[in-house]
Amino acid sequence: MHYLPGPDAVRRMNTDELRDAFLVAGLFVPGAVTLRAIDLDRVIVGGAVPLAEPLRLEATEAIAAEFFTERREVGILNIGGAGSVTADGERHALGRLDLVYAGRGTREIVLASDSADEPARFYIVSYPAHAAHPTTRVGHADAEAAELGTVEQANQRRLSKYVHPGAVASAQLVMGVTELKEGSVWNTMPAHTHQRRTEVYLYFGLPDDAVVCHLVGEPGETRHLVVRNEEVVLSPSWSVHSGCGTRSYTFCWAMGGENQAFADMQAVAMRDLR
Repeated sequence: MHYLPGPDAVRRMNTDELRDAFLVAGLFVPGAVTLRAIDLDRVIVGGAVPLAEPLRLEATEAIAAEFFTERREVGILNIGGAGSVTADGERHALGRLDLVYAGRGTREIVLASDSADEPARFYIVSYPAHAAHPTTRVGHADAEAAELGTVEQANQRRLSKYVHPGAVASAQLVMGVTELKEGSVWNTMPAHTHQRRTEVYLYFGLPDDAVVCHLVGEPGETRHLVVRNEEVVLSPSWSVHSGCGTRSYTFCWAMGGENQAFADMQAVAMRDLR
């Protein structure tokens, strides 16, 4: 179990301590499912890269369950080559940036790539679920999307909502993808916090020589993390979460907690950031 520090501790942490606390790396291992259980609204984040043989999403010791979604729900986003997610015998084909939501009570989840030479790369986000909702596939082209930002603010982006109220029902998971336009580098600015939920970001689409400088911490006491391709940043309810890259990139945002309303956030004025 990965435990996060509180704001008082963060003020005194060095670079390595901050990275150990807020950054999750190494999720995408060829031929394996890798899961990390985190004490942040009990989220589990993971990666799966099936090669010639399919992989099964199975319960870990951390959740003490008969099967992975016995008491959980999960969003599975493909960020790689073509593949599929089979949930209780029903196969869902997924291209890049397509997603499957599987609800509580789904007994068997199998992940497969169409080609071992260009495997799928499945990003997994799971929260505890108090209710069961049907398994649903959402294609990238079918997600509710909005064009946001301006050239002047270097934050032109396409925000796509996959799992959210009014579209794909869930117990608490809210999940989507933001793609920055070429030449834009800032995300989630002006910054904000979420008092009633927590959030995780997966940054991807970054070449080896590119990074994102991601802000964490209280609005008046920020710290930064240097984040590379396919790394996850954890955001407690009291922390801002915003970043600036050395080039454009894509990130998956996922939230869980008390409130699913997308607009439920506490904006931070630029003059108050420190």
